[in-house]
Amino acid sequence: MKHRPRRVGFLLFDGVTALDLVGPADAFGSARTGPEPSAQPAYELVVLGRSRNACRSETGLRLTPDLALADAPDLDTLIVPGGSGLRDADTNRVLAGFVRARARKVRRIAAVCTGIYGIAPTGLLDGRRVTTHWAFADDVARKYPKLRLAADELYIKDGRFYTSAGVTSGIDLSLSLIEEDLGPARALAVAREMVVYMKRAGGQQQFSEPLRFQLETRERLRDLGDFITTHLSEDLSVPALAKAFALSGRQLSRLCRSELGQSPAALVQRLRLDDARRRLLEKSARVKAVSDAVGFASADAFRRAFEKSFGVNPSSYRARFLATRSRRGAPARARL
Repeated sequence: MKHRPRRVGFLLFDGVTALDLVGPADAFGSARTGPEPSAQPAYELVVLGRSRNACRSETGLRLTPDLALADAPDLDTLIVPGGSGLRDADTNRVLAGFVRARARKVRRIAAVCTGIYGIAPTGLLDGRRVTTHWAFADDVARKYPKLRLAADELYIKDGRFYTSAGVTSGIDLSLSLIEEDLGPARALAVAREMVVYMKRAGGQQQFSEPLRFQLETRERLRDLGDFITTHLSEDLSVPALAKAFALSGRQLSRLCRSELGQSPAALVQRLRLDDARRRLLEKSARVKAVSDAVGFASADAFRRAFEKSFGVNPSSYRARFLATRSRRGAPARARL
């Protein structure tokens, strides 16, 4: 029986952030209904503009819509990308009006990054948990106080509405939507083709620990985080780290506490656990192998540290995000 592709619409406007649109479009466009290369595309993509005229992205790329909003067909999913152009009053009025008019007929609506500005004026997100790029969180909260803004999360689903953080989180969100429709195997196939993780889970923080470390530290320890994350399975004791940075152990401990508010040992464990979370979401991950790869003395020590930090053991964390979901929504147990 021939599969009828689900139609996904993408809004396009002058001043769009190109990756907000093309990242999710590439994800949906790569999805197939089966594992064979000849399998049918799972989605039909349509780019919608205020007119059929080409638009310029924030960086000057020329993008051309397939259809004008007035000619838009029925849609299964509507993606609203972000960009400075969406905060233009006239553009915002037109696009938010389109979202409002189509909302009842669309199964789900998603905002990428600052695409939330195209949905929030409609009132459709009032009372819902949402997120957006951290740099715009205060502005969104001020302009739309009825939203329940979670400013540090990667992406959030609330009913049939989805919101996401920075530009690449649109790909994470798209993989999640593909998984909802086609299951984890097909979403993983898309992630592999795009060479991205499957997946940074919704609810994870927008900043990775290494990036957060770089933002928090001053010049003297600027490279410490990178050094730790590239030597996780090695000796990262205070003497070893101090030697690598030509410091005494006392100097290193004092700098870590003054600049980061924690000991070197706490920093090492924090970065080990952050990398462990990423590794646990890989297809063939096993707790013992992850524990060894990030430098814990034993799998038991790893489990205790992981549960103390995240409130869930490694196996449950992996199962929560990667377990195969049946059509009834019951998760299968991950084999670890």
